[in-house]
Amino acid sequence: MAKAGKRLSAAREGIDRKKLYELSEAVTFVKNGAKAKFDETVEVAMNLGVDPRHADQMVRGVVTMPNGTGKDMNVAVFARDDKAEEAKAAGADVVGAEDLMERIQGGDIPFDRIIATPDMMALVGRLGKVLGPRGLMPSPRVGTVTPDVTQAVKDAKGGSVEFRVEKAGVIHAGIAKASFDAKAIEENVLAFAEAVTKAKPSGAKGTFVKRVAISSTMGPGVKIDPASILPAS
Repeated sequence: MAKAGKRLSAAREGIDRKKLYELSEAVTFVKNGAKAKFDETVEVAMNLGVDPRHADQMVRGVVTMPNGTGKDMNVAVFARDDKAEEAKAAGADVVGAEDLMERIQGGDIPFDRIIATPDMMALVGRLGKVLGPRGLMPSPRVGTVTPDVTQAVKDAKGGSVEFRVEKAGVIHAGIAKASFDAKAIEENVLAFAEAVTKAKPSGAKGTFVKRVAISSTMGPGVKIDPASILPAS
């Protein structure tokens, strides 16, 4: 713990906790602060002016990072027959039906993304209480319930990121690795911010994006000026 504390303290040097930084400056701080012995994930957190307890203020979507995420995605697909073969050919890690359902019910869920063909949703629906809290429940809204399993698997493997607002109105997601060059991280942040902005729900009033911060897995958070990353309205 002492080493971790010293590392974090060193990483915080030069960062004004009250200042809102331009994106490029914030990314520089994050890259310089990523001192762990592994390739840290770069994460973005956005505080939104919504109350997701209301259906018309839910924010959810998916975006493909222009430079990938650097993460190997473990993808499971619910499909049968030809669609199952398509999913396997596209690179899905696990493909199944009742057997996959039983595996998940047993608590074996090492998946980052679960995709299903529309005809499988009666089966998948039984897993709502297990997959829902983990953010893994397939949904047409984010393209994980689709007959085009080939494209869905390729998108997942290629760096698509799902996002969903949490109870406190916060969205956070891993969008890159600290080893990425600064420009690639900046492009991914901008793509993520644009996708969240486009997902603004009808019930959102006032300022939609209130605060934005970026950090690495073990590093300090750096506040970003929202105006420097949001698309012009």
